[in-house]
Amino acid sequence: MSDAVILLDTNVVSELMRSKPAKAVLDWFAAQDSTRLFFSAVSEAELRTGAAILPAGKRRDSLTATIDIMISEDFAGRILPFDSGAAKAYAAIAAARRAAGQPIMEADCQIAAIARARGAAVATRNVRDFEGCEVAIVDPWRSSSVP
Repeated sequence: MSDAVILLDTNVVSELMRSKPAKAVLDWFAAQDSTRLFFSAVSEAELRTGAAILPAGKRRDSLTATIDIMISEDFAGRILPFDSGAAKAYAAIAAARRAAGQPIMEADCQIAAIARARGAAVATRNVRDFEGCEVAIVDPWRSSSVP
């Protein structure tokens, strides 16, 4: 699966935006083929919401500018939408997790569904959030390998 797409969870993207990202995440990120790394419109919405709820000022403006650059330059053409295929996967994931007594947060289910519909792995620190979603999972904080 070495040529498969890796969908970055919001926590991975957030970590990369920090002034001092975790070394393990930086090392993992540097070891990847950047053309395989994508993130979702769901994560974009989460990042933009996080910035929008900050008080007006330099911190919010700086974070918004960083997000804008990341979207338009760093990940240009590599933001995956929540589409009809993802909607079908979402229903299957949500139903299976509910039946197993392991409900899933809506945003996590959407991210997992986008990955599942496209045959992508999910890179996340929150491995448990994506277990039982029928997607490969990699934790950049603990792994230097690719899924």
